[in-house]
Amino acid sequence: MKLLFLACLSPKTGNHTTAERIRSHIESAGHTCELRDAAAFKSPAEVANLISRHPPFEGALAIHLLRAGSLLLDINVPFGVIFGGTDINEDVKVEQKRVVMEQVLLKARFAVAFTDKLKEEAELFLLSQSSKIYVQPQGIQTEVSEKFCWAEFLRSSEWHRDNPLNVLVVIGPRIDPVFTVEVEAVVKKSAGVFLAQERSQRELHAAMKRCFTVVNSSVSEGMSAAILEAMDLGVPVCARDIPGNAAVVHHEFTGLLYSSPQEFVHQSQRLLSDHELRERVVRNGKLYVEEHHGLKQERETYQRLVDTLLLA
Repeated sequence: MKLLFLACLSPKTGNHTTAERIRSHIESAGHTCELRDAAAFKSPAEVANLISRHPPFEGALAIHLLRAGSLLLDINVPFGVIFGGTDINEDVKVEQKRVVMEQVLLKARFAVAFTDKLKEEAELFLLSQSSKIYVQPQGIQTEVSEKFCWAEFLRSSEWHRDNPLNVLVVIGPRIDPVFTVEVEAVVKKSAGVFLAQERSQRELHAAMKRCFTVVNSSVSEGMSAAILEAMDLGVPVCARDIPGNAAVVHHEFTGLLYSSPQEFVHQSQRLLSDHELRERVVRNGKLYVEEHHGLKQERETYQRLVDTLLLA
């Protein structure tokens, strides 16, 4: 079966990594899966034209109901969708966007949510399509590069010299130009806070291994692969207490949750001083990922769902 797979493919982002992993699952079952960046298409008509080219695509898949799924509304082959997180957490709040996502969900053969909570939210805000929404957590596999070095981040700072542990390094691509300017302005005023360019996944995992903790400060998440990767690498997680994070970070068991800057500082200080707490969340986080986020289950789920696209 020849499949078109649409996703937001900004380089070295979680979306890109997730899409590549799912594509490999599909192709390991003998299908052809062509991954394309949703941002490259201006309208559903462009995707419909691509689908019909010879040899034609026989099915399609999309991550994010609005950004990618909406581009599949004009195609005449069966398709499935995967909730991205922001589509259910944020986009449903806008009536015009919600209507489009309802159309996508109605036409889709199946939909995948990373968590039970995300499925519940989809059923609440969109037209009830419970029977076609499946829950499949992200599968995690970590690889560490041996060549990564932190030296470039250790710039002069009184605060850093007094306590080298108190350094916050923000790693990632500059996707939103306006937000990037805001972040850079704040960082310039903040001793011990550094910005770093995006890294390959193996280099990022090496950076995580050298950290005392991995922080997730998102205000909206579907399922953070970075949190799961940190757990798998044996690094404690301190994450903002939002539904997407709380679905995988169980406070004081697999990680720590915070709801305010003051609470973040408090929880971080606990990790520094309470070795028993640190060891507990590291041990339980590792076990949690091994039990609930294996690649085998994820691979089998997507292969089974793609097979449903072959049905008349």
